[in-house]
Amino acid sequence: MSQSVQLELLHGRGAHTDPSACIVDLSADQAAKSIAGFPHTIAQLVFHMNYWMDYELRRIRGQRRPYPQHSAESFPPSPFAVDEEEWSRLKEKFAALLSNFAELSKSPPEELNRQIESAHPGDTKLAGTLEAVIWQMVAHNSYHTGQVVVIRRAQGAWPPPTGSDAW
Repeated sequence: MSQSVQLELLHGRGAHTDPSACIVDLSADQAAKSIAGFPHTIAQLVFHMNYWMDYELRRIRGQRRPYPQHSAESFPPSPFAVDEEEWSRLKEKFAALLSNFAELSKSPPEELNRQIESAHPGDTKLAGTLEAVIWQMVAHNSYHTGQVVVIRRAQGAWPPPTGSDAW
């Protein structure tokens, strides 16, 4: 797929709701509110997406960080109480990390085809090109953005003021 498609999906288009628009208007209370039957709050999901975007950006830059042994290590502890200041920081980091991936998606073909070292020895599924890593982030964020939408719907807070599909 083309670079423009990657860029559009990072920021949302069509079935891929804009991840930033899904959280920008929420208060810290809404973001930290637990919903029965859901394992995570919106704040925890944003923390998790930030964790993996930051992790992958560092990997792209050649910085090795320990790969978590369990998914739970990429989520904050539960319960995860955030005040307005912390929630603002999480949202700002989220927007900045998305922006970093958007810039990377505009890279020339030779850079997009650059091999990125796997996260840890023996894990070949995480090896691949820069383009493959970007696509993985698009898919990962799309999945969790869908969870954010479901939680917002359960809270009666969907669609966001900027609008989105509500059917």
